[in-house]
Amino acid sequence: MPTDDEPPSPVGRLVVAATPLGDSRDASARLLDAMAGADVVAAEDTRRFRSLAMALGVTVTGKVLSHYDAVETAKLPGLLADVRAGRTVLLVSDAGMPAVSDPGYRLVAAAAAEGLPVTCLPGPSAVTTALVLSGLPVERFCFEGFAPRRSGERRRWLQTLAAEPRAAVFFESPHRLADTLADAVAVLGGDRRAAVCRELTKKHEEVLRGALGELAAWGAEGPVRGEITVVLAGAAPSAVPSPESLVDAVAERVADGERLKDAVSTVAEATGVGKRALYNATLASRTD
Repeated sequence: MPTDDEPPSPVGRLVVAATPLGDSRDASARLLDAMAGADVVAAEDTRRFRSLAMALGVTVTGKVLSHYDAVETAKLPGLLADVRAGRTVLLVSDAGMPAVSDPGYRLVAAAAAEGLPVTCLPGPSAVTTALVLSGLPVERFCFEGFAPRRSGERRRWLQTLAAEPRAAVFFESPHRLADTLADAVAVLGGDRRAAVCRELTKKHEEVLRGALGELAAWGAEGPVRGEITVVLAGAAPSAVPSPESLVDAVAERVADGERLKDAVSTVAEATGVGKRALYNATLASRTD
């Protein structure tokens, strides 16, 4: 048992830090200090972290280890032990803020649950950068992470945004962007405003703004490269779809094994349409 005369056991801290999206000059002075002074660096990609350090002229003296999705859980005990032992652990992702569709949430949650010190060095974020550049009303917004990969799931997800009054921002793979924009037109209509932001802060940064129909036509013209962030305008207050326009969304859920009443309830709640009206429209479509 420690006595009153003994110093308290050392406790380190977890530092979550945003890194530049593309231009290394966006790194903060605090990030440079943290990179140079951390005892341990948990990096999503160690090679990219070392390349960033070289670009910034920072000498990293701490231990650098991989911390990507597949190993995040396995690395938890060791990183928490480092903090308990008085070490400073720096958590970084490839670009932007860790834990926002990047590894980090589990480590932050575990450290907080133990009462270990956790702090954050604010900085670049693809989410807020895209919102600003979109030119859309973004006083209120929701972040949706990555769009679903499969068209059926993606259309059901888009349906939940049909009556969403807030702007929605999400990430997408350049290889799936054209299909996602086409699905968005099919579900939300070609007039909904949106912005496609490509390679933010990098040499070939590009922001395309317009109606979904226009953006879908652009996406279908050829391959798109780079990292993509999409901003979708919020629905107008009166933009509640008709029950008839939602019959296909209900049918897709039923085809996937969902009960008709459950499918109707889910779609109705997501879009603001009355359940009874949607149920009747679905039944009517089956007799046509």
